[in-house]
Amino acid sequence: MKIWLDDKLVDQEDAKVSVFDHGLLYGDGVFEGIRVYANKIFELKAHIDRLFVSAHAIRLKIPQDPETLAANVQATVDANNITDGYIRLVVTRGVGTLGLNPLVCEKGQVIIIADNIKLYPKEYYENGLKVISANTVRNHPLSLPPQVKSLNYLNNILAKLEALDRGVFEAIMYNHMGYVAEATGDNVFIVRDGIIYTPPTSAGSLEGITRRVVIELAEKSNYTVIEKDLVRYDLCSADEIFLTGTAAEVIGVVDFDNIKIGDGKPGPITMDLLKKFETYVRQ
Repeated sequence: MKIWLDDKLVDQEDAKVSVFDHGLLYGDGVFEGIRVYANKIFELKAHIDRLFVSAHAIRLKIPQDPETLAANVQATVDANNITDGYIRLVVTRGVGTLGLNPLVCEKGQVIIIADNIKLYPKEYYENGLKVISANTVRNHPLSLPPQVKSLNYLNNILAKLEALDRGVFEAIMYNHMGYVAEATGDNVFIVRDGIIYTPPTSAGSLEGITRRVVIELAEKSNYTVIEKDLVRYDLCSADEIFLTGTAAEVIGVVDFDNIKIGDGKPGPITMDLLKKFETYVRQ
């Protein structure tokens, strides 16, 4: 496998990061997860734009311009012959000292990995997921803006552990006010009486690119989509629940906190949007 490291492709065995990199020491950096479908990088410009906005928000200078970075992402995909897969694009603060001061880091470091990805098994898309409510509260937006896709994912990891400890793959996270924020790695949608609802990003969710595409597909199909603060009751009483994300794509939830959702199968709107998304990404 070839990895893009700083300014060139290197063999996987030579892709080494300094122990003094602040991305390792302090989780100081940003990243993007990007899909490749049928030899085409999905929404690359949107991902690059979001990466630069996230970096700007934490005062991290990316040592490449957007066009160069996009070209290097494509070069990494090509070097690894990825036709359907996943890209992890990472920018760390770079090498510094054992102190918190980020200004001692002279240059950010770019890492690009292009590989295959293990998705949910096919039967999960057909039969749906079970999810739980997490006790771990989503980071307060004044502590770290949820729009920043940072390397510090410990908040989500703790919620993920809760899910795994209870024998399921996903957990719904709530913000400090008790509103639904997001799942550990995905955005949350519910359907009630034919209307689609999703939490606003102000509730603590990432501005997901798959989320945006699914909303656009839904509106083009004449579904009404409303961004609205949701509470646990809204999920318990929903006709359908589905999650969206780079890896998950569109996947239905059929059991929430041991409460059956709908008839216990992914709902018709969920399945319709999944099919539309699958068609869209391979156009």
